[in-house]
Amino acid sequence: MSSPRPESQAGPFSTAPNTPLQDNLLLEPPRASYLAQTPETSNSPRGSVAQSQDNSSPLLLEHEKRLNEAFAEDPGSASQPKKRSIFSRPRFWLVVLVVLAVAVLAVVLPVYFVLIKSHKNTSASGSASSGGSGGGSGSGNPGSPTGATTGGNGSLITTSDGTTFTYINPFGGFWVADPKDPFNNNAQANSWTPPLNTSWTWGQNKIYGVNLGGLFVLEPFISPALFQKYPSAVDEWTLSTLMAADTANGGLNQLEAHYNTFVTEQDIAEIAGAGLNWIRLPIPFWAIEKWDFEPFLEKVCWPYILRVLQWARKYGIRVNLDLHTIPGSQNGYNHSGKLGSINFLNGVMGLANAERALDYIRIITEFISQPEWQPVVPAFSIINEALVSTIGMDQITSFYLLTHDMIRNITGYGEGHGPYIVIHDGFQGVSNWAGFLQGSDRVILDTHPYFAFDGNGNTDPIATGTGLQAGGVWPQTACNAWADSLNTSQTAFGVTLAGEFSNGFNDCGLYLTGVGNTASYGDSCSLYLDASQWNDTMKAGLMEFGLASMDALQNWFFWTWKIGNSSTTNRVESPLWSYQLGLQSGWIPADPRTATGTCAALGVSGQPFDGQYSAWQTGGAGAGTIAASSIATYGQYPPTALSGLPPGANQALLPTYTSTSAIPTLPPPTFTPSPPESVSIGNGWFDSADTGLAPTEVQGCSYPNAWDAVAVAMPTALCPPATGAAGVVTTPTPPTTGTTTSTVTTTASSTTTQPVRKRM
Repeated sequence: MSSPRPESQAGPFSTAPNTPLQDNLLLEPPRASYLAQTPETSNSPRGSVAQSQDNSSPLLLEHEKRLNEAFAEDPGSASQPKKRSIFSRPRFWLVVLVVLAVAVLAVVLPVYFVLIKSHKNTSASGSASSGGSGGGSGSGNPGSPTGATTGGNGSLITTSDGTTFTYINPFGGFWVADPKDPFNNNAQANSWTPPLNTSWTWGQNKIYGVNLGGLFVLEPFISPALFQKYPSAVDEWTLSTLMAADTANGGLNQLEAHYNTFVTEQDIAEIAGAGLNWIRLPIPFWAIEKWDFEPFLEKVCWPYILRVLQWARKYGIRVNLDLHTIPGSQNGYNHSGKLGSINFLNGVMGLANAERALDYIRIITEFISQPEWQPVVPAFSIINEALVSTIGMDQITSFYLLTHDMIRNITGYGEGHGPYIVIHDGFQGVSNWAGFLQGSDRVILDTHPYFAFDGNGNTDPIATGTGLQAGGVWPQTACNAWADSLNTSQTAFGVTLAGEFSNGFNDCGLYLTGVGNTASYGDSCSLYLDASQWNDTMKAGLMEFGLASMDALQNWFFWTWKIGNSSTTNRVESPLWSYQLGLQSGWIPADPRTATGTCAALGVSGQPFDGQYSAWQTGGAGAGTIAASSIATYGQYPPTALSGLPPGANQALLPTYTSTSAIPTLPPPTFTPSPPESVSIGNGWFDSADTGLAPTEVQGCSYPNAWDAVAVAMPTALCPPATGAAGVVTTPTPPTTGTTTSTVTTTASSTTTQPVRKRM
C-alpha cells in the first residue's frame, strides 16, 4: 500500500517542527471576494441597519499616553537654565505664555480626541438602553501612531472588500483593528467582559457564548441545502464523496464556497453586539491533513479558521476551539466525520486511530499556545462527545491523562501557560466525573444538556402564557434538571460549563435527527419548522425556557449561532436551534444577563456556587501534581482492556502506526498589508523541544478499514515478523495490520449501550 499521505507531504503544511515557514509555503488568506455579500445576507435585517456617520478615532498607545501625561505635568522640564536678567523682561514672559498655551493645546486636545472621546462608549453602563457612539471606519488612520482604528456602538465597519455595515453594540463594547499589529488584543466585547489583553477570572466572569456549528464541520440540519443537493449524503464523508464526483458543479470546491460565506465578519460583530463574549468553534482534523483513504477536503478550511479567530480578536471575543472530529469516529454520529461505528479506542483499529488523534491534538496545541494566539484561544476542547458508554470510562480517562501530560509538556504548567483543556462528560452526567484527576492543571468539564434527544415524546406545550406563566413545564424542568448538578460540579470537579444547549425541547427540525429520519419533520412537527407561524405566546414560552436554561447552566454556549435555509422552502426549518433567528424574531434575550434569577423566580432554589475554585483547578498552587492514586490507576497507556474486541483478544497484536513521518505544522496567516518586521507572526510551533515525528502506516503492511473495523477479525501475527513488543500485525482477512505498542497494566470496563444519538 502506498504511503497514507503522499500528497500531504507535498503540500504547504509539510514543514518540520519548529522550522519557520517561508512565504511560498504559506496558505494565502481569503481575499476580499470571500466577504462579498450574498443575496441572502444583503436581504437580511443585518443588511438594512442604518449606517451612522463615520467618526474615525485613533488609539493612543499606552507608552505615548504616559509620555504625554508626564509632559503635561512638567512642560518646562526641557527649558533652558534660569537667568535672572531674562525673567525680568516682559517680552520673555509673553513668549513663555504663548509657548505654554501651545504646549497645553498640543497635549490636551489629542488626549481628549484620541483617547477619551474615542473610548467614551466603553465606560457607559451595560444596560441595553445605553447609547454612545464610537469612532472608526475600518480603514487605516494616519492620526494613530500605529494606524489602528477602533469604534463602539454606531461606528462604521469597513470590511476587506470595501463593503460596510454599522456596528451595533449597546453594551459598551468596542472593536480594534491595527494593521501594524494584527495581534492587538485591546478590544472588548462588552462592559462586563475583560478585554482580551486582561485575564479571565473563572468563577467571577461568566461565559455567554454561541457555537459556530456547521461552518467547518458540516451537519445536515445546519446546512440543509448542501445535503438536499445530494440526497444520498448523510454525513460529511458521503457528501464529500458525492461532491468530488460532481466536477461539473465545482467538485469539493463547493465546500470552500461554504467556508467563505456561511459566517461573515458581520456575524461576529453581531455576536458581540448581542452581549455575548465567547464562541465555541468546531473544527475538523482534516484542517491539518487527511489520509489517502479519506474523502475530506484537506487543509482548505484552515485559513478560514484563522480568519474567524482574527475576527474574534477584533471584537474582543474569546474562543473555545473544539476538535469536533476524530479519526475513525469517537461517537458514530454524523458530525464526527462519518456516520456509523466507533473506531476510536474501540475495536481493532481503536489504538491506531487514537495515535492519530493524539498527534492532531498536539499539533493544534502547538499552534494555539503561541503568544500570538493564546489570548484569543484560552480553551481547547480536545475531543467532542466521545461516547463513553461504548469506549469505557477507564479507557477514556487513561487517554485524557496521557493527553493532559502531553499538552502540559508543550505549554508548561500553571496559569498563563497554554489553554485550558476541555473534556466532554461523554453523556455520563457531570456527577460521574467528580474527583477526576485531582491535581491536574486547568481541566474544564463540558456537558451538553438536551431534552430533544432524551428519548421522550416531549409533547408538553410551551405556548402557555406570558411572564412566569410562559413556557409551560419547560422552564422549571430546565432549572430542576441542570442547576444543582452544574453548581455541585464546580466544586466536585472544577470549572464546569455547558458547551452546547438549545431551545430545542423536542426533536423537531429538518434533518435534526439525521437525513431520512422523517419523524423530525413530519406532520406533528410542522409548527416547529416555520417560525413565521409563531405567535407572541409561543415566543414568550421559548424566551422563558431559554432564560431558565441560561440561568441553570451559568456558563454556556448555545448550539448554534445560525441555521442555513432549506433549498426547497428558502427558510430556516430548525428555528429552535438558531440564536441569530431568535434574536431577530424575539425569543432569544437581547441581553443574556437578564437570565440571572430566572430559576429562583420559578421557585427552584439550591446552593449556588460561591465562585471559589481550588488553586490547582485554575493553574495555581498544586496544578500538575496529579494524585498518586489516579496515576496508579490510569497512568499507563494504552489500556489493557480495550473495548470492542472479541473475548480473549491479544492486544499486543492490535494494529498501530509508526512515528516516522514529518509532522504537518499548521501555518500562520499572511496579512495584507504586511505588518512591520518587528511583529512576530509565529511559525505554528510553540515548543522547540517537541521534535517527535508523526504516525504513519508501516511500509509493506496492510490495515483494516480504519473507520469500520469493530467487527473485523483480530490479527494473528506480527507484520513484519519481529521479536519483543515492536512490530506490525497482520490479520487473516485483508486489508489489515499495524504496529504493536508497549505492554500496559491498567484494567478497564465498558458497555455497548448507546444513548439516543445527538443531531443525527
